[in-house]
Amino acid sequence: MSKEIRFPHAGIVILVGPSNSGKTTLLNRLLEQGILLRSEIISSDQFRVLVADTEFIELNKRPQDEQDVLFAEYQLISQKAFEAMTYLLESRCDLGRLTVVDATHLWPEDRKRYIDLARRQHLQVMAIALDIDNKLLFERDELRAQPRGRQRIKQQVRTFQSNLRSLKTEGFSSSYSLNEVELEEAIFRRSTNRLLQEVGTGLDFIGDIHGCYSEFVALLEKLGYRSDAEGLYTHPEGRQLVSVGDVLSRGPNSLDCLKFFINHVEKGLAFMVDSNHGWKIARWLSGRKVELAHGDELIAAEFDHYEREHGQAAAEELKETVKNLLLSAPSNLVFTNNGVRVVVATHAGIKDHYIGKESKRISDFCRYGDTEGFEENGKPVRKDWFVNHSSGETIVWGHDPRPQPMVINNTINIDQGVVFGGSLTAYRYPEKKFVAVEAQRDYAEDPESFLQKWKKERFNPPNIQSFLQGYSVMTEDYGEIKIQADYVKPVIETISHYTIPIEELLYIPPTMSPASEPSSLDNYFEHPQEAFKYYRNQGIMTMVVEKKHMGSRGILLLFKNEEAAVGYVGTPMLGTIYTRTGRGFFNQELSQKIIKQLNSDLNQGQYFTKNNTDFVLLDAEILPWNLKAKELISSQYAHVSEVALLDYKKLLEKLELAKVNGWDVAAWIEEYKGKAENAQVFREVFQNYCWDTLGAEGIKIAPFHVLAHQGRTYFDQTHLWHMEQNRELAKLSDLLIETDYKVVTDEHSEEEAIRWWEEMTENGHEGFVVKPETFIARNEKGWLVQPAIKVRGRKYLHIIYGMDYLQLENLVRLKQRSVKRKQRHALMEFALGVEGVKRFVSQEPLSRIHECVLATLALEAEPVDPRL
Repeated sequence: MSKEIRFPHAGIVILVGPSNSGKTTLLNRLLEQGILLRSEIISSDQFRVLVADTEFIELNKRPQDEQDVLFAEYQLISQKAFEAMTYLLESRCDLGRLTVVDATHLWPEDRKRYIDLARRQHLQVMAIALDIDNKLLFERDELRAQPRGRQRIKQQVRTFQSNLRSLKTEGFSSSYSLNEVELEEAIFRRSTNRLLQEVGTGLDFIGDIHGCYSEFVALLEKLGYRSDAEGLYTHPEGRQLVSVGDVLSRGPNSLDCLKFFINHVEKGLAFMVDSNHGWKIARWLSGRKVELAHGDELIAAEFDHYEREHGQAAAEELKETVKNLLLSAPSNLVFTNNGVRVVVATHAGIKDHYIGKESKRISDFCRYGDTEGFEENGKPVRKDWFVNHSSGETIVWGHDPRPQPMVINNTINIDQGVVFGGSLTAYRYPEKKFVAVEAQRDYAEDPESFLQKWKKERFNPPNIQSFLQGYSVMTEDYGEIKIQADYVKPVIETISHYTIPIEELLYIPPTMSPASEPSSLDNYFEHPQEAFKYYRNQGIMTMVVEKKHMGSRGILLLFKNEEAAVGYVGTPMLGTIYTRTGRGFFNQELSQKIIKQLNSDLNQGQYFTKNNTDFVLLDAEILPWNLKAKELISSQYAHVSEVALLDYKKLLEKLELAKVNGWDVAAWIEEYKGKAENAQVFREVFQNYCWDTLGAEGIKIAPFHVLAHQGRTYFDQTHLWHMEQNRELAKLSDLLIETDYKVVTDEHSEEEAIRWWEEMTENGHEGFVVKPETFIARNEKGWLVQPAIKVRGRKYLHIIYGMDYLQLENLVRLKQRSVKRKQRHALMEFALGVEGVKRFVSQEPLSRIHECVLATLALEAEPVDPRL
């Protein structure tokens, strides 16, 4: 019967045999059959030629002294050839490639280097020995262009035969010995990597189920899976399930979960990776001495109950089937799209160079993660393995429960502790969306559970290392937002030195873009028509236009009392007020004075009591502009306008004198009169936004978003609702003012809004902001649309684009601008802000909130035209 030999998909295969045993002939045969690629074959002769231009040195028929020299030279050539070959072999192993080595490999120590290398690289290593009759070896040698000689072949055969038996015990993954007949009849095939699977029509990764079968079924139904007549759950789109392990233990229905995956894995409807609890139960079912604890003992009880109901034979059969499922579960699965590795499933973590490979060490790492010692309670200290991930694939994992899915450095944790009373999470790929169901109850009843741990450690500072290489934030409204490392590092430096404490820094307002197109009117750069047109094109017919206060953006987090703040920011305080860059808005003394006044006014007006909340989070404009822009005004605007007016005055005097003397300078006079008028407008515009303040006197705060109260956010409310809330707030405190607004629903109301804009901007006001009716708006395709579009007046834009921006040649050039990058940033920052506030309200860990804030500030650091 012909032997079948399967080459591994990756690793090392060495051929063993004396010269002339047919190694090269075999490789040529495998090339012709398409089993191997030419690039997968390396040989010692090939590398001797590469390093020294020769594969063989003839020693016979030479004097002894020449033989000695030539032999030493040949030894050195062979040494260098093997060094170069080893370097190439290591490189191919690093990349997970198959390499077949064509050399004699007669001695065990020659072969050991390959075994050690394969072990280090977590790859298979195979040996194929060619045990060919001596007579045939001699006959072949005589036909060679450079015969090795009978004596040399005899020596090689003796060495080969004396070491052939040890081949089985040297540590090869597999080894074969073939004589000339077996070699001729042998069938060679190429194995595929069982860890590689196709994404197909879609994947649904399921977090740690831990025997919570009811929640698992509820999640399947929420994902769109339906049970057929055989009890198999299938998806109408042909999607497949991927469990990241620990489907068993701790919970009430481990056997139901196991039977589900036995059936669905067998039918190709689901995948499941190895895990720590699965491995322990597999060893227990194999008869190994295992201490069942931490919820594993519940499985033994379930099997006992199953045996009482169905009999011993049925129970033993189920145990065997469960054991086989658990033992066959791979440490990691790699899903490809168009041949590219895009997403990896594993249980507790994986190093980049482990992906797509299998070994005992890899299995242990994937089961338990990167650990270092133990805590006092006996639980392992887990290290953040994910900070070093850089190979590009998305890694989906579980094992380490977190209150919410954790997305860091292109890794996604989806164990939300359903068995501890948390939730069961699914991650949908390629949609990159999360779906979850809440636990029906806390099954584990563990006082040291992750939920308690997270509450205790909620204000622990984030691990900066997890951000330094760039990272991703998974948002509900935009999906995944990737942040580049180049912009993260300087922002971290800024936060560490200049911002308010990160416990209080929970929201950064998004940037705001003008309309996609400049005004089509000749003497306008921006006009409301384009903003209204943008929203109508998105299918949004009702818009709210709000007067734009020319001040500075400010965020107000105000607490009912100092004690209420402890659960949210970790320390007692009445509140904080900060800028879009995260810095304190006022100096400490003035800030405390304003916060105390607001606290007194809101409590006196029963605001916190009426709204049943411990805090309010406001997005506002704080006036006057010179509160934060005093340096800018004095060093640039005021100085520039004064100098320009003086220059134009003197220049016009000279031109008028030249006209009197008969020079034709009328055109110049008209031009510079226009420039002087522009300079005067420039001066008047910025002065409209400035006035003197004395302490808190003269300061006005115009809220326009009530972002959140205790236990809820208000992103589901319309902008009309927000305007009404802000009107009510303005009644409670002299510091607060309301914002004028109008609603646009049809052509008539649009024309009315445009007239309002023209009047206010001609009087020197900045302009207004156009917003969709709903806070979070999407078009008919489901895409997020701009949350707001600013429309600035002709006069105001003098201080942005320069005194003479309305001159024809300047305006034509400016209208070539592109706002795509600005709008993309506006959408991402908007989604990050919403996400961060939701996490704050849910009292998630500080690190989860901070990653949103840091991401927004990093986006703000990217180069975008600051005039937009």
